[in-house]
Amino acid sequence: MQAFLDERQRLHAPKSFMSAGVKRANPEVPRRIDLLRAGAEAAGCQFAQPQDAGIGAIKAVHDTAYLQFLQTIHARWSALPGAADEVIPNVHPRTRDTGYPSGAVGLAGYHQGDTACPISADTWRSAYWSAQTAITACDAILGGAGGVYALCRPPGHHAYADQAGGFCFLNNSAIAAQRLLEAGRRPAILDVDVHHGNGTQGIFYARGDVLTISVHADPSAFYPFFYGYADETGQGDGAGANLNLPLPMGSGTDAVLQALDQAFAALGAWGADTLVVALGLDAHEADPFQAFQVSTEGFAQIGAAVSAQGLPMLCVQEGGYVSEALSDALTSFLTGLQSGRNL
Repeated sequence: MQAFLDERQRLHAPKSFMSAGVKRANPEVPRRIDLLRAGAEAAGCQFAQPQDAGIGAIKAVHDTAYLQFLQTIHARWSALPGAADEVIPNVHPRTRDTGYPSGAVGLAGYHQGDTACPISADTWRSAYWSAQTAITACDAILGGAGGVYALCRPPGHHAYADQAGGFCFLNNSAIAAQRLLEAGRRPAILDVDVHHGNGTQGIFYARGDVLTISVHADPSAFYPFFYGYADETGQGDGAGANLNLPLPMGSGTDAVLQALDQAFAALGAWGADTLVVALGLDAHEADPFQAFQVSTEGFAQIGAAVSAQGLPMLCVQEGGYVSEALSDALTSFLTGLQSGRNL
């Protein structure tokens, strides 16, 4: 199975984030790359270097002002007296439909939705190459590949068109889906991660051309808290094109597989011809977030169930944090994904 990775994704090395009012070590660390690569290679993946397709595919999803912010904010922030090494917002607008700030502190609050997406001098470069990894993998699907794995880090599914959040800066899965759409495909995004893909939902929520499905932990007491509920089904042209399948905290393999049956029914009714799998391994029982209890073997079952849909599949890495089981979880998923198909 083809796979893509750019080593410049290691440059982004966030130090901290706020959790329950406490400054903690950020779990979205470069070491994830080593564990994920080892897991993919154990499943038979062969990695190649992504190409630089330029910023056009990124601009097709993300606002120009936001991209300018990502590229320039660290330098502007660093010029502030006594500024921290990382850009972390301390104020947020009550709504985002009024004034647009000009100063670094205000811009950070406007374009960073929470404190879990600190920006360093290297964040833009890593996020750019994470997106290019997804774009190159997408082009491999368009070239006829049946399945491709994109090792994208930092992840993307919490990033909106104009806002970072939850360790995410550029929405790799959305960028890939948009590129598939522009190439004449009818894509769907299936997000299987312990956290709801709120940024992805936000990007396509009022559109009817991309089906978005998310299987995740109940957000009423879990990130992203304000989005991911079952009654969020899209609006305007997107009415009926968003499906959220929240599950109780602590859910295991069987619950996820049952939710996937609902997701697959929606895929069939939609008539999707290409699937973007936003893959979160943080549903594993050994993941530091401890929100789901999917076993290593359970990921093989999930992969096999996705594969059985018979669609070309682009797997974009989302969550999954440092644990002894991370590599094995990915190996299991990708092995299941390849079962019965020559990918």
